[in-house]
Amino acid sequence: MLYEEEDDAVNVSTFGTPVPKVRLSEEKGKFIHNMTEDEKYMRRAIQLAKCGEASTAPNPMVGAVIVRNGRIVGEGYHRKYGGPHAEVNAVRSVRIPNGHVTHRNGTYDISPEALEYFAECTMYVTLEPCSHWGKTPPCCDMIIAHGFKRVAIGMLDPNSKVNGEGIQRMRNAGIDVKTGVLEKECRDINPDFHTFHSRQRPRITLKWAQMADGAIGHRIESGQRLHISTPFTNMLVHRLRSRCQAIMVGTNTAIQDNPSLTTRLWKGASPLRVTIDRKGRLDDSAKLFSDGQETIVYHNEILPEILFDLHKRGVQHLLVEGGSKLLQSFIDSNLWDDARVEICTDKQHEGTHIPFSEKVKAPTLHNAKLAEEYEADGNKLLILLNSSHI
Repeated sequence: MLYEEEDDAVNVSTFGTPVPKVRLSEEKGKFIHNMTEDEKYMRRAIQLAKCGEASTAPNPMVGAVIVRNGRIVGEGYHRKYGGPHAEVNAVRSVRIPNGHVTHRNGTYDISPEALEYFAECTMYVTLEPCSHWGKTPPCCDMIIAHGFKRVAIGMLDPNSKVNGEGIQRMRNAGIDVKTGVLEKECRDINPDFHTFHSRQRPRITLKWAQMADGAIGHRIESGQRLHISTPFTNMLVHRLRSRCQAIMVGTNTAIQDNPSLTTRLWKGASPLRVTIDRKGRLDDSAKLFSDGQETIVYHNEILPEILFDLHKRGVQHLLVEGGSKLLQSFIDSNLWDDARVEICTDKQHEGTHIPFSEKVKAPTLHNAKLAEEYEADGNKLLILLNSSHI
């Protein structure tokens, strides 16, 4: 469910300040009446776009719907990186009586019957059709070649290679182009892509697990590790990792937990691993360096410099998993977009025999809005958004 914080700070630990009261957002659960025709078909395009989850990166997820005389006649979505875009797949799905269309490397053989057919069609697409050559030809040229009379677009492409050029090219060809149809909903499909191009840095997700008393772990000197997540919530973490291009931990976490930071519990590629070692404390035998997968180690760089370098490397989504000091440094710099917090309420795992002084305090979020809260395996899972970036 959607919640809205009454305060601009959220302390999900119980060290000192309790969690602020929240109120249910009026937007949650509201059924949208009086939906326009454009919104109805764009919602279908949004549904289609989400079918490409975890297979299109670094390209965005995009959906497209073709409507003729009030009836959907074609649908498509971007299925995988390097493959045909949503607009092309939607056109290919259309069945035209006595007509034919052939696509071949940016050239189109379109029969008169097909041109006549598409002249009565509107294409709905969640993202502005591309206007440049990449692994595939420009989609705006394909739309122009097929003679569509109208195109409705959810949001402009923030990529500097497009950014309105596709729209202008279609308008110059005489196509009626409408923009901003369910713009926020279309933008929310691809937060990684949008943040990468609009903020010139990766989208940053903070993640940690803590006890109800606010302990995120034990200090290294205690020689103990606090186990908070369950097998199921661990699997959810690996699913989250599979959706990120890079994952970062601090020196203490790398030493104490000796993590692999892979997606071994979920289908998908393991992310690029990133750590900070300012004092040269990490050993070459650590799992981060001994399993053959790539790990980047930063030494004296500050966070903006690290994010700038990751942006140059094409990292669209960075997951920061700890420890507490590194997480808090991102928060204090306001360099975060969302946070995933797991809270264990099982008293058996509290570790009450551990002195309070040997526990590590969970980070404190600022400018946070609670977006979702649910339970899994008895643990409470929170998803929080940076309200200053919404």
